[in-house]
Amino acid sequence: MWLPWKWGVVVSVAAWLGAAVLKRALDANRFAPHHRSQIETVRAVLRESAVVMALYSLWQVAGSWSVMGVSDAVERARWVVRVERFVPLPSELAVQRVILPYPWLVKAANTYYAVAHVPALVATLIWGFFRHRNRYTELRNALALTTLCCLVVQLLPLAPPRMLDDLGFVDTATVYDQSVYSALGRGMAGQLAAMPSVHVAWAAIVMWFALAVPARRTEKALCIGHCAATFFVVVATANHFWLDGIVACWLFALALTSVRFVRRRARAVTLPHASRQFRPGRESLPDVATAWQASSDRLPREN
Repeated sequence: MWLPWKWGVVVSVAAWLGAAVLKRALDANRFAPHHRSQIETVRAVLRESAVVMALYSLWQVAGSWSVMGVSDAVERARWVVRVERFVPLPSELAVQRVILPYPWLVKAANTYYAVAHVPALVATLIWGFFRHRNRYTELRNALALTTLCCLVVQLLPLAPPRMLDDLGFVDTATVYDQSVYSALGRGMAGQLAAMPSVHVAWAAIVMWFALAVPARRTEKALCIGHCAATFFVVVATANHFWLDGIVACWLFALALTSVRFVRRRARAVTLPHASRQFRPGRESLPDVATAWQASSDRLPREN
């Protein structure tokens, strides 16, 4: 349904090359002065598109990097079930049974799971880039680090609840022929990347950014609703456990804290250097005295 990862790499490389070509043209002053700002904007968009498409491609192929087989992933999923019962967390089966009697609701949940996460994130990146540029770098870096953390955790495969049909879980997407995994069935590596839920991680990023910047109430409400709906549908469709989403949110919080820590450290290094450009002190007194004496010499003298 979505762009294959190979094409994502092609788009990323093409965008990066386009940004590099525009930078060289700008450095060579090949554009009229009144066009430079527009070209700078296009170059920035291409550069950010290259980063986003690279992240997208990594996310697409993450499941193929799993280091264990399907049997290990299923056993690990059963371990998650035991942990959730011990905590305890609400039953995913109870959530799924809420929607199963209503085919239209099940189909809507399947569609939302398959479609909503990427457009919502892309819309947030565009919104942040053009409307809140001062916060965009933090958004982009938090997204990149969160996605990277998710990919690292996904190296150890974990089966989704829908593979535990003996416990009563229903693969709702397969029942209504809406599965994005149906081509390769249970053996598809991408299906074993359930922990953590990238869907929930990206939805949490969307909600955080809407709450962090000045925005209308409707915009904030839409982003909060998207996060809540995502968390609900990933569980109701048996694609993720509660713990998958909780770990995703924790990784995002860790990534955001790390990004802010690095930014503060960078500022702490930069500010002392900048302050050395002018340091009021004894060395500035002769200059002040000289200026005062020169101004006094220009005053009319009394006879």
